[in-house]
Amino acid sequence: MSKVFYAELWGERQAKYDALNANDIESTTWEEIKPQSPFYLFKPYDTKLLNEYQKGWKITDIMPVNSVGIVTGQDSRTIAFSPEDAVHLAEKHGLDSKVISPILYRPFDKRFILYDSSVVTRMREEVMRHMRAGENLGLLTSRQVLKEFRHVFISRLICNLNTLDTAGRFGSGPIFPLYLYPDPSHPAGRTDEYWPAGKDGRRPNLNPEFVREMERKLGLQFVSDGCGDLKKTFGPEDVFHYMYAVFHSPTYRSRYAEFLKMDFPRLPLTSDVKLFGKLCNLGAELVSLHLLESPALHNPPVRYPVSGNDIVAKGYPKYVPRDVGRVYINPEQYFEPVGQEVWEFHVGGYQVCQKWLKDRRGRKLSYDDIMHYCKIVVALSETIRLMAEIDATIPAWPIE
Repeated sequence: MSKVFYAELWGERQAKYDALNANDIESTTWEEIKPQSPFYLFKPYDTKLLNEYQKGWKITDIMPVNSVGIVTGQDSRTIAFSPEDAVHLAEKHGLDSKVISPILYRPFDKRFILYDSSVVTRMREEVMRHMRAGENLGLLTSRQVLKEFRHVFISRLICNLNTLDTAGRFGSGPIFPLYLYPDPSHPAGRTDEYWPAGKDGRRPNLNPEFVREMERKLGLQFVSDGCGDLKKTFGPEDVFHYMYAVFHSPTYRSRYAEFLKMDFPRLPLTSDVKLFGKLCNLGAELVSLHLLESPALHNPPVRYPVSGNDIVAKGYPKYVPRDVGRVYINPEQYFEPVGQEVWEFHVGGYQVCQKWLKDRRGRKLSYDDIMHYCKIVVALSETIRLMAEIDATIPAWPIE
């Protein structure tokens, strides 16, 4: 049987050149490695943590109905910042305004798409119809990332391929709808007969085997719509909130970082009902913040104090960290206070506070835009706090 050996070299370029010139295959210190299923990595890694990680449920096994996002092939001609701009695009294409649909284009960035097969290359209607049919939650995540795993977000809307990252960086990924709505093309109008129909005929997009394991571990009964009381019952939205909390744990992300770069996230289950309830509540807070529905965002303590033309100028935004921290959209106008940790916070491959404004260069911010940005700043600040609280709530790893 063949053997595999590994060595690595860190440092500045010249130091690497010098080391390579001074050594050869014989003088290099090699480490024998044994690549294992499922990744067959050609580098050392902690197999104990791999075994631990693989005990969790892969998200694609938990929520079997999913799809990568919409591909238009011509975003500038099919996606607009406002409903009014979308109407103009529809008129240019000779389309009825009824084809206009809201879309989560980037984190915290709702836009409007001409959702019609004449202009959209990949509509992903088999999954996106569930996000359009009624009230729903969609989990966005990724299978491959190049750097840190920060690729978890939520949407009530349809989304495009690059909502979490650009496709060339592998971070683009699927959306997992929590509920499946009746299929109008099906003779019985049903999508999945396993679960009893809930609100508007919807059923949870959850693997029954996964649900049975949760029932067994928690000693709670599953109800197939909404939330349970977390004392005797739990529901699909509790599962979603628990999952959202765990995936936002900084320890989860760092502990399993190597595997999260090349695999869908896996969810560890707990048999501790109190821990489950606490994480459900924290996850629900995160969900509310990321949907910008949280009461904490009603009066955001972020100021936009200087009058002006409200146009995001070329070369902006710019962050000035002194004093309270300011984000300038042009030489005169700015948002404050914006902490540096908030300014640098990433969702997926995007630095949110920078990306949202950068995409609006040359545009005049409306009053609603200004208030929206203020809410984003607060939502990210609260996210950072809640992520730390989630870590403090989980007593030990692996979760038990």
